[in-house]
Amino acid sequence: MHSKRIKWAGVALAAGLLLAACGDDDDDASSGSDTTAAPDDTGGSDGEAGTSEGDIAISGSSTVAPISSIVADEFNASGSPASIVVDNPGTGDGFAVFCEGDTDISDASRPIKEEEAAACDAAGIEFVELEIGFDGLTVMTNPANDAVECLNLNDLYALTGPESDGFANWSDAGALAAEMGSTTEFPDAPLDMTAPGTESGTYDAFAELALKDPSAARVEAGAITEDQAGTIRTDYSSQADDNAIIAGIEGSDSSFGWVGFAFAEGAGDQIKEIAVDGGDGCVEPSADTIADGSYPLSRSLYIYVNVAKAEENPAVAEYVDFYLTDDSLSSLVEEAGYVPLPGDRVSATQDRWESRTTGSAAS
Repeated sequence: MHSKRIKWAGVALAAGLLLAACGDDDDDASSGSDTTAAPDDTGGSDGEAGTSEGDIAISGSSTVAPISSIVADEFNASGSPASIVVDNPGTGDGFAVFCEGDTDISDASRPIKEEEAAACDAAGIEFVELEIGFDGLTVMTNPANDAVECLNLNDLYALTGPESDGFANWSDAGALAAEMGSTTEFPDAPLDMTAPGTESGTYDAFAELALKDPSAARVEAGAITEDQAGTIRTDYSSQADDNAIIAGIEGSDSSFGWVGFAFAEGAGDQIKEIAVDGGDGCVEPSADTIADGSYPLSRSLYIYVNVAKAEENPAVAEYVDFYLTDDSLSSLVEEAGYVPLPGDRVSATQDRWESRTTGSAAS
């Protein structure tokens, strides 16, 4: 049997994360639309182990890596001889190597961008986009920071948006937040911000989910330009490793940052999760609020599969077949600390893979 290497820094964390809750048009991929390629008939089904030897290279999101790693463990434990490597440089970096043809599968915590899809198209790479679960961006501070319990989207913009460069204290954001209509009182304490960097899909997702609407209002007010809209301040401790972000939150009594739900839950009482008000009151992140979308910073998680690689290497198709069984898309996603898809979206994902529908439906 071939050996399996899992190159994921947080695999020890994922093994211990258990949720308490129950659980287009017709253009090509570069335009982010759907086409349908003929499905290949290799690979396992119905959760059966694959039988094909071969190497499977997976790279991308550090958020999705725990899921892909657990699926890989179970796939090999069920008898597959495939050798699987799961790396986690971030969603953007993962798409870069995927669209160069260097990996078989790309883990992503956001949909592929138009320019990334165009790079794949230019390289002749067709992909299938597969939604595999839900996550919630969890805004955090240190438990010692008892002055902050809930932040609205304007608060998040005032703390993290393009007008926030140079804000060294929480209270520095107060005037901007008030100008935008917030009544939140910020503490007079250092704003020690540790958060994902630009290579991370969690960075992009925060810019989209938290900052898009406030940024649009600021553009309309003439306060920022269109180019600045949806961007995050540059003067903070940028970390590619979620565990390093957690360490930054633990290291300051008045810290601030965000990670995916599973990493925040795994940190336990070493961090404090902050509720978010998207306009309908303060909502805390949980399996239920992420699944029903009431938590404002909820997002979908994806894997992207190179169609040609799945045809050329039966082990890739067998791994994806195993990944997309009902059990994997429920119990294994939940075991990794994330929120399973409802039944109709599980079926949609399975149908998309079975028909090899290429391109992006989400971007």
